[in-house]
Amino acid sequence: MTRRTSRFSGFSSALLSLPLFALAAHAEPARFERFTYKGEASEKVAVKPGEYLNPILTGYYPDPSVLRVGEDYYLVNSSFANYPGLPIFKSKDLVNWTQIGNAIDRPEQLDFKGRRLSQAVFAPDISWHDGTFYIVNTCVECKGNFVITAKDPAGPWSNPIWLPFEGIDPSIYWEGDKAYIVNNRAPDEPSRYDGHRAIWIQEYDWRAGKMVGESTQLINGGVDIAKKPVWIEGPHIFRKDGAYYLTAAEGGTSVNHSQVVFRSKDLRGPYVPFAGNPILTQRDLDPARPDLIGSAGHAELVQTQNGDWWATFLAVRPYADDYYNIGRETFLLPVEWKDGWPIILPRGQAIPHALKAPNLPAQPKPPIPTSGDFGYVEEFDGKTLPMQWIGIRTPQKPFYRLQGGALELDSGSPIGDLDGVPAFIGRRQQHANATVSTTLRYTPVSDGDRAGLAAVQSDRSNLFFGLTRIAGKTVVALYTRDAADADSLVASAPVPTTGPVTLTIRTTGGTMAFDYAVGGRTRTLKEGVDATLLSTKKAGGFVGTVFGLYHYTPAS
Repeated sequence: MTRRTSRFSGFSSALLSLPLFALAAHAEPARFERFTYKGEASEKVAVKPGEYLNPILTGYYPDPSVLRVGEDYYLVNSSFANYPGLPIFKSKDLVNWTQIGNAIDRPEQLDFKGRRLSQAVFAPDISWHDGTFYIVNTCVECKGNFVITAKDPAGPWSNPIWLPFEGIDPSIYWEGDKAYIVNNRAPDEPSRYDGHRAIWIQEYDWRAGKMVGESTQLINGGVDIAKKPVWIEGPHIFRKDGAYYLTAAEGGTSVNHSQVVFRSKDLRGPYVPFAGNPILTQRDLDPARPDLIGSAGHAELVQTQNGDWWATFLAVRPYADDYYNIGRETFLLPVEWKDGWPIILPRGQAIPHALKAPNLPAQPKPPIPTSGDFGYVEEFDGKTLPMQWIGIRTPQKPFYRLQGGALELDSGSPIGDLDGVPAFIGRRQQHANATVSTTLRYTPVSDGDRAGLAAVQSDRSNLFFGLTRIAGKTVVALYTRDAADADSLVASAPVPTTGPVTLTIRTTGGTMAFDYAVGGRTRTLKEGVDATLLSTKKAGGFVGTVFGLYHYTPAS
């Protein structure tokens, strides 16, 4: 098999290389003829020439780790139990990013069976040394911490090398020809309070792929343990002007999120906290301010080839009262150095939506937008799906194919079955106001058969809108699951059993409307539906909503 067909490129390359008898054959496939998306932000921001717009990656792209190699920049995000995972982006100006791959794109790398959507791969770190790219990461509730490598950041990436230490959020610091892994672990004393964690460092033998030497605790608790700081995590170390700097997130990933910094003369400490910490937070600002950007933290600093410093970090844009459905996003801010300390944003200042772009060569907009208002149409007329399409957990066999200008979707496990893989393939909701649509040909045969659009925030918080069969009749129906293990029928209406049906979901902040078109006539099945069930505030976890195509046929 060629490299192209031996990898899952958004599932599809591997799918095309397998014989048809490997596909589920117990049910007729659902046939989707197109998928459209159009999104707009709630805030209206005027971007002047020479400025860029925050966020730089809109929608569910959290925990950014950024790297410069020469004049090229690379960025990787968390993806949890979505598959393929760990999206890799490339840029030359830190503003316009193009996805070039997914680091987890083969079933043999990681199996997410049994993992909830907000488990699995957390907080990756990307680095480069001696011609090889490294990602060090944690698979939560899997086997723990691991390293994968690649000569080309677009892939293929290696199978994991598992590491023996506990904790989360590892990153690699390179010094000369030596590597050190720094990460969040339990403190070297009994925990004093909930959320009491520590930052440790240990040498990593990158040639042998194993940890060596002693582990050293660098930070206990956070900036001031007397104040009981919680969840010190996401650490990164870099060196500047002969000093070592350790930056980390503190305060948890919600409204108290922040970024702090420490400095030391020696790699293994002692590290002294900056008196002006945190160097980034929004927790002290009025939560009722307009066009709010909040929960900022999990930053990483990068120096440009011109000597300037910038930071990528995550934050959120609620539509109301800390409700947001699109997850945590990737933002960019310049770093100012004062008296030997980096400051991303002075205390009390709101994160700007637009500001002066980095002093880097101007670049064209990427072919697939990642920032601002945009839309796209997927006609399913190619040989593979774009790499932005993701599913739930790791498929051990393909469940869809592209054929005749359509996506044919076989039945899989029901959404919510942690031991199975649903026949669901989708794209991130990237705007608070978004419209998604698909045209479907499908005839449910038995009660419970269903195919159509699904919006998934978690295994227990999601909705389905499409064709199904109830009491022997074909209907278009809306089911919701609000932090529950079972669906609730919201509305249904009879539809013809033959011919295409176009399904449309219109999301406006915290409300949704559901339209269907048959025979040239469009009707609204239900409007004013509470969309906050898809918010992080209600659903919990760390992901954002994914809109996609879904097919399920109950076992007979």
